Amino acid sequence: MTQTRPPVQTIPAPPPAPTTRTGQPYEYRRSPLVEPDWTRFPGWREVTRDQWESAQWQRVNCVKNIKQLRTVLGDTVDDTFYADLEADQRALATMSMLVTPQMINTMAPYGPPTTETLLADPIRRYMIPVASDRRTDWPSHPYATRDSLHEHDMWVAEGLTHRYPTKVLAELLSTCPQYCGHCTRMDLVGNSTPTVDKLKLSLKPVDRYDAHISYLKAHPGVRDVVVSGGDVANVPWRNLESYLMRLLEIETIRDIRLATKALMGLPQHWLQPDVVEGLERVARTAARRGVNLAIHTHVNHAQSLTPLVARAAQTALDIGVRDVRNQGVLMRGVNATSTDLLDLCFALQGEAGILPYYFYMCDMIPNAEHWRVPVWHAQQLQHDIMGYLPGYATPRIVCDVPFVGKRWVHMVTEYDRERGISYWTKNYRTSIESADLEALSKRYAYYDPIDTLPEAGQQWWRVHRDD
Repeated sequence: MTQTRPPVQTIPAPPPAPTTRTGQPYEYRRSPLVEPDWTRFPGWREVTRDQWESAQWQRVNCVKNIKQLRTVLGDTVDDTFYADLEADQRALATMSMLVTPQMINTMAPYGPPTTETLLADPIRRYMIPVASDRRTDWPSHPYATRDSLHEHDMWVAEGLTHRYPTKVLAELLSTCPQYCGHCTRMDLVGNSTPTVDKLKLSLKPVDRYDAHISYLKAHPGVRDVVVSGGDVANVPWRNLESYLMRLLEIETIRDIRLATKALMGLPQHWLQPDVVEGLERVARTAARRGVNLAIHTHVNHAQSLTPLVARAAQTALDIGVRDVRNQGVLMRGVNATSTDLLDLCFALQGEAGILPYYFYMCDMIPNAEHWRVPVWHAQQLQHDIMGYLPGYATPRIVCDVPFVGKRWVHMVTEYDRERGISYWTKNYRTSIESADLEALSKRYAYYDPIDTLPEAGQQWWRVHRDD
């Protein structure tokens, strides 16, 4: 069969915001999903649709370094961009470069990319960060840590975090099809960078999985397992299906959630016949047992949603997965406006069949201050998006507080806006606090990015940054 190049799909730039004196703060306009024309990139001018829709082709052609990115972009982007990127990779990046063609194709989608459009692009800003993106005054908060949520401290077996009373996080592996610059698991996931020498999983996968199953059988109070990594799309399907079927044999497990950014970043994986057929077997088994099987993906901007993403989500629903939900991350320069969030939520809900679920505040990892937003900003965003979406599709904005867990942003107990310190309480003990009688009466601190504070607050941190 002759392979053909895709028809050119020129995506018009979004219309300017209305300038009328009256009207709503946000005006909904339906925007059907479009697969941008990948042949606008010099390196992909001869790529056929069959190649583009192949998971194998996508994986083989991931961009892993600056040389490969130059091959894709050609001379449409000048040397200043690559120098900026090289400076970040050399001294600041906590994640190595790994970006699927699918993700690159949703960057600067309105025509051939230029230095200006690429630098301004919201998806580029978190997938391919450059040094000029980051702050020089406060690149990291003084209390930023590699494992900001202390997930590793709460391992009850290698890769199994028992943080909440009835839920566990199962990290099956430490790789993904693509690496996000803001990754909360940057201490474990991906290759080491000049900035971060990564931790390593030491057990063989079969032994790690056995340890997970043994723990869950011995702890019937756990009913909910988030199967993650890394990304489950990088687990060979036969191994993942075996793990899921073993979970389904445990009578006390009632919820299983598959965490995969690849539903958006590599939808071709979830459309492969062997994966679809295997997921259907798991879904049928879950349905017979009355277990809720869901997929959780990670979309941060409406540009990332294309017809291929919608097809992957709908296929999962068609074969029996109960829900496909989105957990995004609030990031300055990416989506931290009510318009960006509402555009994304309407595209998720109305066009892709994905339920808007959570938006997390970006975690306190090193070199992430330019992305993070203060608690008051997140509270304002939650206020501003209410009333537009159906109630069941209105996402909750949460702060993942160290040693506490997810808290809706309005649940703060006390808030010092000048110094950017919020205090939170909790109603359960983590697996490392079983003997701590004061765990439920403590107040736990979370910190706003210092550059967002008033001058008096910034001066306080200049004095106390080493306390």
